[in-house]
Amino acid sequence: MYWHLILTEKCNSNCRYCYEKSMEEFENGLQNKWDFELDVPCDSQVDVSKLKNFLDKDPDAVVIFYGGEPLLQIEKMKKIMDSVGEHVRFCMQTNGKLLNKLEEKYLKKFSKILVSIDGDKKRTDYNRGEGTYDLILENIKEIKSKGFEGEVVARMTISQEHSDLYEQVRHLVDLIDLRLFDSIHFQLDVGFYKNDFDSVKFKKFVKEYNSSLTKLVDYWLALMRSGRVVKIYPFLGIFESLYYNKKTKLRCGSGYINYTITTDGKITACPIMNNVKNFYCGSIDSELNELKKFDVISPCTECEYLDLCGGRCLYSNHAKLWPVEGEKMICMTIKHLIEEVRRVMPEIKNLIDDEMISEEDFFYEKYFGPEIIP
Repeated sequence: MYWHLILTEKCNSNCRYCYEKSMEEFENGLQNKWDFELDVPCDSQVDVSKLKNFLDKDPDAVVIFYGGEPLLQIEKMKKIMDSVGEHVRFCMQTNGKLLNKLEEKYLKKFSKILVSIDGDKKRTDYNRGEGTYDLILENIKEIKSKGFEGEVVARMTISQEHSDLYEQVRHLVDLIDLRLFDSIHFQLDVGFYKNDFDSVKFKKFVKEYNSSLTKLVDYWLALMRSGRVVKIYPFLGIFESLYYNKKTKLRCGSGYINYTITTDGKITACPIMNNVKNFYCGSIDSELNELKKFDVISPCTECEYLDLCGGRCLYSNHAKLWPVEGEKMICMTIKHLIEEVRRVMPEIKNLIDDEMISEEDFFYEKYFGPEIIP
């Protein structure tokens, strides 16, 4: 199973779509809907020996260090990595600013590192602070020089301010060509805050974003014609379902195979729900078969695309912070993604049959961080 382990809720960035928005959303109605636990520690107080005993129960345990910014608690991270069983694999989701602080011994224990970067220098620095882009790239060069050979995922956020998905992903592909990144995931910052929905502006965004996504799918296909499959996680997940005719549950795995260990050792369904008692599933004292499971609810359960989408996001599906009009517009982007990948499937199948590319080129690991559905 996959365990997002929150090392701290502190962060050394003030991103526009995270910290800045949270400062404008003190009351969104959830305090009347859910039961929040407000006295949890900011930094992880999880007993490492208890954590080891818990992870020993899972023969396929994958720990994803998470925050806040997990590298702010680098000593706790190292202690955990030194203590838990050899069977445990490690991943991390980070803003990349402190990657240079990680010693070679520990760096090499990671199989995957997701680094937040929103495209080119101008966009990344606009969203995440001046100098961020250059610092990230320098730190990635440094971990590569230390011998890190795992996967580095460029994890990009698309805000409602900008719909130029194609151009920004193209830039990240250039960074793959420079061997700085290995793959790309993009996530839409929509449906997570009540106060950021504007019907007119978002309708315009959806139109422009969908057009840009179509260009990106065509570019992805054009690269395949030359024998190259770029690992763009939202495309890989949809391809798998269409190619193998597979149904899917919630693609991130939250609430059934991907859980979150909070700073005081409780287990919850999703990192965003880390202090919401309604979504507690157990604790590190629990047996694996005792953990409570969660699933998406209406309107996702009535949607004809559910078996391909999986429900997008457990948090947004249950929180319902946006009005029905907004939810439907979000769904338009998901349906467009699915249909655009479906559109190019015949040619992809021909390319596989002609051995220009192979089925193995599309293989990816599920549940370690990329949610697949943006």
